[in-house]
Amino acid sequence: MSIQSPPASVSGPSGGFAPPPPPPSTKRGVELVLLAGAAVITTVALVLVEASQEQALTWDLAKYGAAYLALFAAAHMAVRRFAPYADPLLLPIAAVLNGLGLVLIHRLDLAEAQNAAYNAEPIPSPDANQQVLWTACALIGFLAMLIGLRDYRTLARYQYTLGLLGLIALAIPALLPSSLSEVNGAKIWIRLPGFSVQPGEFAKILLIIFFAAVLVSKRDLFTTAGRHLLGMDFPRGRDLAPILLVWIVCIGVLVLEKDFGTSLLIFSTVLVMLYIATERLGWLLIGGALLTVGFYFAYQLFGHIRVRVSTWLDPFADYNDTGYQIVQSLFGLATGGLAGTGLGSGRPAQVPFAKTDFIVATIGEELGLVGLTAVLLLYLVFAVRGLRTALAVRDSFGKLLAAGLSFTLAVQVFVVVGGVTKLIPLTGLTTPFISYGGSSLLANYLLLALLVRISDAARAPAPTRKRDVTPIPEANTELVRKVPGGRKPAPGKTAAS
Repeated sequence: MSIQSPPASVSGPSGGFAPPPPPPSTKRGVELVLLAGAAVITTVALVLVEASQEQALTWDLAKYGAAYLALFAAAHMAVRRFAPYADPLLLPIAAVLNGLGLVLIHRLDLAEAQNAAYNAEPIPSPDANQQVLWTACALIGFLAMLIGLRDYRTLARYQYTLGLLGLIALAIPALLPSSLSEVNGAKIWIRLPGFSVQPGEFAKILLIIFFAAVLVSKRDLFTTAGRHLLGMDFPRGRDLAPILLVWIVCIGVLVLEKDFGTSLLIFSTVLVMLYIATERLGWLLIGGALLTVGFYFAYQLFGHIRVRVSTWLDPFADYNDTGYQIVQSLFGLATGGLAGTGLGSGRPAQVPFAKTDFIVATIGEELGLVGLTAVLLLYLVFAVRGLRTALAVRDSFGKLLAAGLSFTLAVQVFVVVGGVTKLIPLTGLTTPFISYGGSSLLANYLLLALLVRISDAARAPAPTRKRDVTPIPEANTELVRKVPGGRKPAPGKTAAS
């Protein structure tokens, strides 16, 4: 009796079993193409700025373009090596936003040089050079985080240490004298010889890690007990300690440092993380009530809060003083209209702090509503990809951490754009990846590195278990002979050969 071999399509290298499925695509080629597109967009935008300003093409453009290309090529190679399954859109979106920021800062440098020459004043040093340096430092931090942190779950072991460091970073500017910490009325800086640091940018990341770890370890405490009122589940009074602590810290930041933006950012992020961890709407209602009460008493007790609110309600009432900044921003946005004046053709330098707090007004004036909408869509895609990472990752800590990081960036963009467009009071926050400054840029690239690391874990193929195969020398054997007539041996009996 002949035995036929199985078809070639069934047999495989594993002895009759189907071959294993191919590994999922890493999409690193897609990331490389998108990064190349970001480099092209940045270079073309720099040329357009020079052409609009009737400037000769200089080696500065080649310097900026080469530095940009080299920095993000190194970042791409690091992601390809240490996080091969990471989301392919996160780094390119950060690259194109960073490139746009570099273009706008260079454009404002040219405007400042023209104003200085017209007024017979010394021409200031260009900030675009410093921004390239800050970008290099930020990408070094990105690489260090990506290479040094192989497993983001190890951060949960140091939750209380990281939380304490975050609180210290928030408190230091308030404890320093105003000469070392206050800029434009807000005590949020540590001013050192030669440079300044804004510790609140790093504190928000440390506190997000802390609360993600605490919510995962104490999740049962927040979900199992509570009261059911009006069709919703509310937590017990004894379980409100974490959110009350965050509320007290945020009110302290608002009062002592006059920093409305950071307090709103931290509180709203922690509130959303609580909702994600517990799925209880009651936390949002309690948090919203606490936020309203806190800002009401702050408005009644502190003059700088009343000034911010009155300027927001009617900036034209004090045009030459407190309302000048927001009014100039509105004029710039109105001048830009739908399609903008074109890169290099507007007058964005008329807005104070156009490189930092009000760089969104520069985008709206020279790129118009279309360009500003495109930039906001990039932020939206970045946040959505981060939330998709939170859905896909397999552990609860990674889910909360990715959701918190994505949401805090989205809220920061909303707060910045809302302040510039007079939707909400001004906050003093910077636009992620675009605004001039080292602290914001470094902190956002550390946030990006954490999201890249989590997305790599979420998209990587699950580890396969090896089949439990007993080695042949150790396997039990039994010798069986065929019984005449096709009958089987009786149970309990062994046929002899």
